Amino acid sequence: MKKYCLFAAFAIFALALTSCSGNRQQAGDAIAVFELDDFLAVAEQKVDQTITVVGFVTHTCRHAGKKAFIVGESKGTTFRVEAEGEIRGFASDLIGSKLAITGIIKEDHLSEEVIDEMENNVRSLQEGGASAELCEAELGNINEMRAWMRERNKNYYAIYYMEGITYELLN
Repeated sequence: MKKYCLFAAFAIFALALTSCSGNRQQAGDAIAVFELDDFLAVAEQKVDQTITVVGFVTHTCRHAGKKAFIVGESKGTTFRVEAEGEIRGFASDLIGSKLAITGIIKEDHLSEEVIDEMENNVRSLQEGGASAELCEAELGNINEMRAWMRERNKNYYAIYYMEGITYELLN
C-alpha cells in the first residue's frame, strides 16, 4: 500500500508537468555557476536563463536516460535535469557522480486544484489502509507547497528544473 500512496500523488504531480522552450544565452555572456543548494534559493529569478548547477546524481531514468536527478551537499532537495542540447542521455553509471550541468532553467506550475486532488487521493488511500507514515509524509509535502504559495501570494506551486545542454564530470 505504501507504493500506491506515493505513486498516486506522484502520478498526479507528473501529469501537471509540461515542457517549455526558452531563450539561449547570448554568445560571450558569462554563465553563472551555482552549487545546487545555493541555486535553489534564487531559482525563481533564474527562469529562462542559462546557468551551471553543480550536484550529485541520485537517479537517471532507465529507458532512454533523458532525465537525471541531482542533489546538493545537504541532500535536502532533488532537482530534475532533462537531456537536451549536446546531452544525448544520462547513463546509470553517473549515479553518485558530481556533475557541473549547464542548461536553461524552466518552471512548471501545480495549480491549487491539482494540489487539492493530490491531497484527496492521499486521504482516500490513507482511509483505505495505506501506510499512515508514508501518507503523513505526503500530506506534509502538500502542506509545504501550500505554505510556499501563501508566503509568495501565488495560486500555484512552482517546480524548477533544467533543460540540460552540457555536463562535466567533476569526480
